Amino acid sequence: MNKVEKALMHALFVHLHHNTDKAIDFGLFKQLNEKVNQTWPSALLVGPDANDDAAVFKLPDREGLVVAKMESHCSPCVTSPYDSAATGAGGAMRDVVAMGARPVFLLDFIGTRPLEEEVIVGPCGFDGECTCGQCQVMTSKDRINLMLKGIADMCSSMDVFVVGGGFSTSFSDIVPAVVVAVIGHQVTEKPLTKSAKSAGDKIIIIGETGTDGNDTLFRAGLVDTLKPAVALFNEERQTMETTLAAFKTGKIKACSDLGAAGIGAAVCESARFGGLGARVDLGAVPVKAQDITPEEIMICETQARMLLQVEPDHVDEVLAAIRSYNGAAAAVIGEITDEDHIVFTFKGEQVAVIPNHPSPEQLKELSN
Repeated sequence: MNKVEKALMHALFVHLHHNTDKAIDFGLFKQLNEKVNQTWPSALLVGPDANDDAAVFKLPDREGLVVAKMESHCSPCVTSPYDSAATGAGGAMRDVVAMGARPVFLLDFIGTRPLEEEVIVGPCGFDGECTCGQCQVMTSKDRINLMLKGIADMCSSMDVFVVGGGFSTSFSDIVPAVVVAVIGHQVTEKPLTKSAKSAGDKIIIIGETGTDGNDTLFRAGLVDTLKPAVALFNEERQTMETTLAAFKTGKIKACSDLGAAGIGAAVCESARFGGLGARVDLGAVPVKAQDITPEEIMICETQARMLLQVEPDHVDEVLAAIRSYNGAAAAVIGEITDEDHIVFTFKGEQVAVIPNHPSPEQLKELSN
């Protein structure tokens, strides 16, 4: 494994963000839902055991489907409370969109230290003392207001109601709790899912990729400076509307939000969940800066991006629908294959090969 392969494979197969089942017993929920299904038959279409972007369910005796997602952005709010709270909300909204829905309602929960206590906001926020000269010292209340404004500004950009939530000042940890739940209504005929459906399908990206949200690369020692994901309000709205326009073609076979570990994680999970492989040309990805590296294109968590999969014959129709909304950036970046691995290239050079099923030796190396 080279360094970028190891970084992405660690995110996919070890880090709990992509392996929640290692900490949570989803079997318990599955048993519960099977019991409840006897009361509300077929109400739950996509549940927690599906490991998809969001849940999809039907309210009994009501037309239409509901999509729901809960997401936290706690530790990033130590260094960047406004942007991180906003990107947490935006990320949950994209997860709802990825299932074929428009987000409508949001609930939030904020948990933090007592209002009058001081907190350090910035690169040294986890250290308890600023040594870089770039941090701000503020009260817990001031930080709360920044986080709430980030969530509110994202909701304003996306025309999403804030309908309630929760609040606590009983936390003693440096890290605040910042949790949002987003609820939307299904606009596609049936739920979309992230799993790849057929070899030969083309992969389309919506939105531009930058160097922010480089947490996975930073942890792997591949970049020197941690750059938290930056909130992109107008771009989030554009990405949502262009994605919904693509849905109207009826030609989308799979859809994924681009979250943690970016393109790399989204493509790899889609291929693996579908029992297929993929080939991705990182050089075809629309980027924000020309000096961006292939590794950054592959793994950075830049906001306001989505991945779609369509049959080759429908690519032009889908791209036309996407670009009909303010000329949004979009491109075909690869295709689904019938292999058991995912290949990433850049200008003809192989950057990484990620197996769907790492060997015991590889898993042992990843855990060291």
